[in-house]
Amino acid sequence: MQKTAFIWDLDGTLLDSYEAILSGIEETFAQFSIPYDKEQVREFILKYSVQDLLVQVAEERKLDVEVLNQVRAQSLAEKNAQVVLMPGARDVLTWADQVGIQQFVYTHKGDNAFAILRDLGLESYFTEILTSQSGFARKPSLEATIYLLDKYQLNPEKTYYIGDRTLDVEFAQNSGIRSINFLESTYEGNHRIQVLTDIPHIFESK
Repeated sequence: MQKTAFIWDLDGTLLDSYEAILSGIEETFAQFSIPYDKEQVREFILKYSVQDLLVQVAEERKLDVEVLNQVRAQSLAEKNAQVVLMPGARDVLTWADQVGIQQFVYTHKGDNAFAILRDLGLESYFTEILTSQSGFARKPSLEATIYLLDKYQLNPEKTYYIGDRTLDVEFAQNSGIRSINFLESTYEGNHRIQVLTDIPHIFESK
């Protein structure tokens, strides 16, 4: 019950995948003749999510959001080779594994996440990987956290959600767990990092 646990976000946290994501959105927009502004799209998906973007575009253009999602998912799956690890990702995963930290993934990515993690040789680090197709309400809903806390008897005081967006901090806060994030936050339970290799230093004094 007292063990530390990490729940990882993927895009922008463990995976340097935003260029592949933006490229996939650009291709999707082109297929439906939707104007594409890379910087506007980047800003929107960092603040909200890709799903929110597609919902908004579908409403504005009277399109089926599910069709948009399918086209985008197919385009993104073809770009798996463009996805690389964030600096220090493998080192931190290995460190956590060696010191006995149990690790999980909860991402809004689809089941394509499994293929990417397998290709990068990371799948074995995680006890369980939850994706958008696992059936839980999207962040910042705490549904996925409740599932993991209950199933693995995790201690909320020693469970950390590691992400790169305000949404990820909100998810941790709503879930009553700690947060490690690249952003500043007013949430008392958040530790800000500059790079992933800052993470082990958080635990040096514990």
